Parts: sequence; C-alpha cells; structure tokens
Amino acid sequence: MTSTPHPPNAHDDHPRARLLRLVEAIDTWDDLERTHLDTARQWISGGAPLYRVRKPDVPAMHLVSYFVVLDDTRGQLLLVAHRKAGLWLPAGGHVEPDEDPWAAVVRECREELGIVATASSITGELPLFLTVTKTRGPGTHTDVSLWYLLQADAGTITSYDRGEIDAIRWLTDEQVLREPDESLDPHMHRFTHKLRHARAR
Repeated sequence: MTSTPHPPNAHDDHPRARLLRLVEAIDTWDDLERTHLDTARQWISGGAPLYRVRKPDVPAMHLVSYFVVLDDTRGQLLLVAHRKAGLWLPAGGHVEPDEDPWAAVVRECREELGIVATASSITGELPLFLTVTKTRGPGTHTDVSLWYLLQADAGTITSYDRGEIDAIRWLTDEQVLREPDESLDPHMHRFTHKLRHARAR
C-alpha cells in the first residue's frame, strides 16, 4: 500500500493525526485488510470517538492494541485463552483515551504477562496488521485492532493475568494454521500468513 503524505501542520501531533499515520503506514496484506484499513481511516478522519470510555461497549466502536509475542529462536507465537471472548487470541487490551497505541502495548504487556514489551526487529514499534471485528456475546461492539509484534524468550513468561486469561500456549505458525477457525480470533490465520511473509523478506 502506498501512503499519501500529509503536509505538516499544527495538528500533526494530535492523537487522531498520529493514529491516522500509523494506519496509513500499514502494508495491505489482502482485500479484507484493504477494506478494514479503509474503514479505519474513515472512522478516524470522521471525528467519531476512538476510545472506550465505559465497559464493555461505549462507544460501540473503539480502539484496541493486540500484541503477538514471538520467540524467534523457537519459531513460536504466544496465544492466550481469553476468558470473556472464549477464544485463543493474542494478548492485548483497549487503548485508553489519548493513549498512544504502542504505550497501550507496553502497559498491557506488563499487566497481562508481567514482562517488558520488546518490539520485534521485523516491525519495530509499528503495527503489522489491522482488523475491524464485531465481538461476540453480551455487550457486542466493534474493535478496531492494531496488531503489534513483540519478541521474547518463551522461558521468560512464567505468569499471566488469571483474571483475564485461562491459559497460554506457544505454537509454531504451522500449529496456528492447523487450529480450527472457530477456536481462534477470526483473523489469526490471516495474521500468521502475513507474519510468515514478513519474516521471509
């Protein structure tokens, strides 16, 4: 995807402008991601509220930072069994009002996994992927999720937030792709394919 540069102005450091730049810098993986990126750009530019202010669904569409932890030596990704979603997902959480999405990754990584967030050399502190997803169950809403990539040795993650997470698993990309769609975040297979491509470059 080719991003269109914006002329500098006094509003470039506003959270909405920074978020728009993040979204525009994501390389499109497939037609669905192109649609999601277009939706996200329109949502951000249109002035709608971006951040959750009341659990679980106010406003009905809000920003999330996911982070996929990769142990590059073992070639394994970390997935967590999320209590409320009932699915295996990357770790992550909602971005607080006016919080930088990468700062949300740092905060949530510490809270959920008890480790310091270390950006992958593949992506740095930039998202690799974006999804727009309607959640399941009570309080249905739409998450606009930025997917970040972290690096960590699997042996350093020895605890996790049991209030939100039932269990954790380290899986190779092949194992992730063999998991049934219904047990995972609906975009996990697509993310894994995009990550494979990024790692091969």
